[in-house]
Amino acid sequence: MFDLDRIRADFPILSRQVNGRPLVYLDNGASAQKPRAVIEAVTRAYADEYANVHRGLHFLSNLATDKYEGVRAVIARFLGVPDPEEIVFTTGSTMGINMVSYAWAAPRLQPGDEILLSVLEHHANIVPWHFLRERQGVTLRWVEPEPDGGLDPQKVIDAMGPRTKLVAITQMSNVTGAHVDVATIGRAARERGIPVLVDGSQSAVHMPISIPDLQCDFFAITGHKLYGPSGSGAIWVRRERMEEMRPFMGGGDMIRTVTRDAVTYADPPMKFEAGTPGIVPQIGLGVALDYLMGIGMDRVAAHEAAIRDHAARRLGALPWLRQQGTTKDKGAIFSFTMEGGAHPHDLSTVLDKRGIAVRAGTHCAMPLMEFFGLTASCRATFALYNRLEDVDALVEGLEFCHELFG
Repeated sequence: MFDLDRIRADFPILSRQVNGRPLVYLDNGASAQKPRAVIEAVTRAYADEYANVHRGLHFLSNLATDKYEGVRAVIARFLGVPDPEEIVFTTGSTMGINMVSYAWAAPRLQPGDEILLSVLEHHANIVPWHFLRERQGVTLRWVEPEPDGGLDPQKVIDAMGPRTKLVAITQMSNVTGAHVDVATIGRAARERGIPVLVDGSQSAVHMPISIPDLQCDFFAITGHKLYGPSGSGAIWVRRERMEEMRPFMGGGDMIRTVTRDAVTYADPPMKFEAGTPGIVPQIGLGVALDYLMGIGMDRVAAHEAAIRDHAARRLGALPWLRQQGTTKDKGAIFSFTMEGGAHPHDLSTVLDKRGIAVRAGTHCAMPLMEFFGLTASCRATFALYNRLEDVDALVEGLEFCHELFG
């Protein structure tokens, strides 16, 4: 069973008050709170178990190495892939996508080659490709969403052409919550010999993931959204793509030998993990994913679907609220503006006075903001520990804002 009270008790921060009111945390799309198991694991790793990993022969180094390396298998199980050696540790999705840009795409793409993107993308899945546009003459080709914020996979497929060398696509919009049918896109791209990168930063938090079903070549996740520490994350890379990639950064851990005249590299995934890594954040991420799998991602998805449906009904009943992204195939992510001129920053500030944390701004998705004709919006993103009462508190806060700003 999905025991919401027990889950909420696992997150210490949810018991605090903000501005004299119980915290209603609805900024999970930016970063999720951490369960006690993760907090305790991080504390234990620093207090009792810390040492640098790899190559050390003493007890603490071996212990830290075993725990750190064991996280690859946890991530592989979470993503439904059989080979932990296809997991590359990163500081988050941004680093993972940049790694693909530098290590795989940059050596292979020529002027005029195309990278296919959707307007739903987060800046982390846009800016690294702009680097290639600026430096190598690569063309970025865009697919627009539907007016309701969804994305028609056939539009993406139809946009694939003879110069398309990569499709880089989100599985869930961080603004509209729209689910993207990356499996259909992935199958079509594979038939055409086009690699696919999937940004799983939002989707992996809210739904079960089975990478083999997606037919993609790269899949990025970020730990701080997955109830793990900031500075943790990973990217899954299909083995054949790994063999095509050059090293991303140089330094310790990614080498086999170094002489004055030459260097030879370690085998993947170590080849792409230079320097002392984020040892403790990665250990914390492993605990966070074990926590999620202990609950069951299917249960998480069902719980959040109930919240989504309740929020859609209640927010949809506010005639002066304009939602961005009303597609029914979406997660529990709601972006909105208020008629009458109230700026999203003002709404966020007033809601904060009532203990309600939401995000306001462009959400690192400026092309999508432009598509909607906005410079900013408010965003409420729900998580596994949120309640239907949190939706009601948000609606009451918005009604107060409407009375205040008119």
